[in-house]
Amino acid sequence: MPRTTKRSKLSKGEGQKFGPDQTVPPSISAAAAFSFLKETKGIIAWSLRDLCKSLNISAADGKRVTAALEMQGYIKLQEADRWLTTLAGETVSSAKSPRYTPESIEEALAALRHRIELVNQDPKSHYKITDAAAFGDFLSNQARVQAADVGIRLLRRKSSSAEHSKKEQIARQQFLKQLRGSTPMLNLKPYEEWMTLRNHRPLLR
Repeated sequence: MPRTTKRSKLSKGEGQKFGPDQTVPPSISAAAAFSFLKETKGIIAWSLRDLCKSLNISAADGKRVTAALEMQGYIKLQEADRWLTTLAGETVSSAKSPRYTPESIEEALAALRHRIELVNQDPKSHYKITDAAAFGDFLSNQARVQAADVGIRLLRRKSSSAEHSKKEQIARQQFLKQLRGSTPMLNLKPYEEWMTLRNHRPLLR
């Protein structure tokens, strides 16, 4: 059975944060919360337990997250502990209609894992991949799922003083595009810490 990794706590991450006027702990990024909203596409309603299980956070923190999301209009309480993700929530999380089988996603991830191994074994490659975390609704038991999101951490084999330059960022984006290949079943993006702190599938052996 495919392995998933869970940790008890979500940390800052490098993406968007909740506003300072909201009660969400600074250790929980908005990007992580949005990744959960994306998973709810195609689900009629979800519970606090579903959110906490996905993000690996406590019930207390989960309540703060739902309060912040509700305040922004991304979710709506249907009845006691039954939440709906609104159209605004689907938009901000980039949710798409689930149309792939879990088996096809698994095949795409297996092929990606093989490409990652080839890159790491190639001394001529400009980058080495030091972390790869896949997450999304393919980790659930749904019959149809969306494309899997995969956070990729890149390490340039030869250090450069221009690592944070616009040219370098473009080079990294192009590298991720080539690594993904032509499959529409994977969304590769730069790694952020929260990706391995939420429920995910590690792709590095």
